[in-house]
Amino acid sequence: MDLQQRIKLLCRLGEYIKNDGPAWQEVKQQAYYENGWFTPEFLQHAASQIVEQFLNETLLVNWTQHYNISEPAAPKNIGIVMAGNIPLVGFHDFLCVFISGHQQTIKPSAKDAILLKHLVQRMYTEEIQTQNYIGFAPMLKGCDAYIATGSNNAGRYFEQYFSNYPHIIRKNRTSVALLTGEETSDELSLLADDIHIYFGLGCRNVTKVYVPENYNFEKLLNAFDPYLFFADHHKYKNNYDYQLSIMLLNNQYYMTNGATLLAENESIFSPISQLYYEFYNDAAVVEDFLKQNASVQCIIGKQSLPFGEAQRPSLYNYADGVDTMGFLSSL
Repeated sequence: MDLQQRIKLLCRLGEYIKNDGPAWQEVKQQAYYENGWFTPEFLQHAASQIVEQFLNETLLVNWTQHYNISEPAAPKNIGIVMAGNIPLVGFHDFLCVFISGHQQTIKPSAKDAILLKHLVQRMYTEEIQTQNYIGFAPMLKGCDAYIATGSNNAGRYFEQYFSNYPHIIRKNRTSVALLTGEETSDELSLLADDIHIYFGLGCRNVTKVYVPENYNFEKLLNAFDPYLFFADHHKYKNNYDYQLSIMLLNNQYYMTNGATLLAENESIFSPISQLYYEFYNDAAVVEDFLKQNASVQCIIGKQSLPFGEAQRPSLYNYADGVDTMGFLSSL
């Protein structure tokens, strides 16, 4: 398969997802059954973003031209260890390797083992040669290079196992928002999406906001109301009740709309159901600090990534800021 054939095949896959036929609906339902965090709403959101931002012929052609992609003279086998915190979170890595012309062996997360396998099987059906490019395995051995995503603890093991091979190792990351206090209701509504989509489990989810002194939180809390239904989701509610009980026991100050807890904390990583905040005096100092923080994936704000764009990554938005296509092209 040449590059043009691979692009055409991916576009047909996008049409398959977009048409949302019975087979794809059944697979999404099964994924939700096996992982309660993968609600139908968030599964649909993930699928729609992949179709709109990734599986578009014009976008794919421009992207590949940017890297001057050519067929590798000696294709490598790339081992991919995927995360499972949000639906199809490893799709971009899969896409990069397939487009590059290299082969790949994927170890999916047990939390997200169904969706990508089904889509790859669909590609097999469309073009049998795809089987020469994509495979799955419970363990990765004998690959020429590796891309692995996991927690900080898992990252240390990955670095040990894959140290003798070309590799990309990704660890814990999160996103933050820098507010001025002059945000409109519409902007705060979009920020609520950045915070709550996928229950806040993604590295592009905002887990902390920086606000000016004497910030009025009322409008921010009101903007969270569309996500009050989280209180009816048993996994989320268990986390909310646990975090609330700890705050009450510690006599800690908090704010809530009944589904999201706001608490002052210096950490940028907040637990599920919580959003941390911190006051600032100089926005420029905060922004400089965040840009140098290796744990920050996105900065949302008027002078940074626009509100509502956190969960709309483009083909060029590489996890951890590491250019996956550049890495693959260099092999």
